[in-house]
Amino acid sequence: MANFDILESVKTSLGLAGNDYHDAMLRGYIVEAKRFLVDAGVDSSVVESEVAAGVIARGVSDLWNYGAGGASLSPYFFQAAAQLAYRKPGGGA
Repeated sequence: MANFDILESVKTSLGLAGNDYHDAMLRGYIVEAKRFLVDAGVDSSVVESEVAAGVIARGVSDLWNYGAGGASLSPYFFQAAAQLAYRKPGGGA
C-alpha cells in the first residue's frame, strides 16, 4: 500500500497516535522487529507490507519495557512470525 506508514500504524496500536515524543525509540524497536522477521525467514516484501503491521506492533510492544531489562518477545509474536514466514510475497491480506 503506497501510503502505509509502519511508525503510524505501531503508534496507533500502542495508543500513541498524535504524539511524536517516542518516535525515535519506536523506530529502533520497529527495526529490531523487522530484522527478527527477516532473519526468521519472512520475505522482506511481506515484512515491508501492511500484512506484517500487527506482528511488528506486537514485537515493538514486547520490546518496549522502558529499559527495565526484562524485555522479551511473546509467544504470540513467535507464532505470528512463523505464520508470516509461510506467506507468499504479494499474497494480499
